[in-house]
Amino acid sequence: MRYFYYDTYYCNIVQWKYFFRDYIIKKPYKEIAFDGEFAPELQFALPFAYWHYKNGTLKKTKASRFTNELYFFSPDHEEAFDIRTNEGNYNFETPRILYSHNYDMKKWLPVPLKETYQNDIYVFDKPILVIANRYNMEWDGPPISFYSLDILSYMISRLKNDYTIIYNRPRPKDITGDNSAIYDLNEFEWLQNEHPDVILMEDLWKENRAKAKTFNHLQLMVYANTSHFLSTHGGTSCLASYFGGKNLILSKRGPEAYFGCYQKLYPKLSGATIFHAKTDEEVKALVEKHFVINH
Repeated sequence: MRYFYYDTYYCNIVQWKYFFRDYIIKKPYKEIAFDGEFAPELQFALPFAYWHYKNGTLKKTKASRFTNELYFFSPDHEEAFDIRTNEGNYNFETPRILYSHNYDMKKWLPVPLKETYQNDIYVFDKPILVIANRYNMEWDGPPISFYSLDILSYMISRLKNDYTIIYNRPRPKDITGDNSAIYDLNEFEWLQNEHPDVILMEDLWKENRAKAKTFNHLQLMVYANTSHFLSTHGGTSCLASYFGGKNLILSKRGPEAYFGCYQKLYPKLSGATIFHAKTDEEVKALVEKHFVINH
């Protein structure tokens, strides 16, 4: 973990060379390129770009496919990368990379995705609750932090009377991949058979009433109308933290817990209340305490 401490200080030092252009001259010059994984892009690259936009110094942004709507504020955005890489996470031109002991960052502003993409299309009789799941390779091994069919059944049964539940686990074709293989949890047909009242995000995409340009664009529009999320480790939980309200994150393993990311960084993204569960039993307890309305 000591390398992340070193990286924190190095990121600070790199920013010194831009002092006059950022704080004195303040003309558009900054070109920000990021081809790392989804979570660090949301945590660091996107708020960094937004700071430069508000500062009047942003010239251009470059990122992966399907990111135009994330960088809606950029005067010139290019979808330049077809795949996300682990090497791209180590972009020392950003105020932080990956994990840190210090999240008191300069040149970092939360991006108003909720305010930008709120709409009157994805509105239902009951408030929306999004279950944002994933089932990926983790650390070159099998999936670790995911909602199994058992825990899904429990959460849906307890919450379906209080919320309109939307289930989201993007297919590989709908997002920009990284080095993590995406496996099949075989839950989509199961959900249709066992819990037909749950709305699948992919069905909203097929219907596309809002005429979203990409699946990511649709996610932003649905999430913007949502204040209750049950999410999982990684970019899935990070995106859900951009929209205020409550976000319960299942993360069984990872440096995020060691560095207090869920307490120190994620709430900064929108002011959301973050709950971190390390086990399925903790998920159940937090769901009962903070999400079930009619006990």
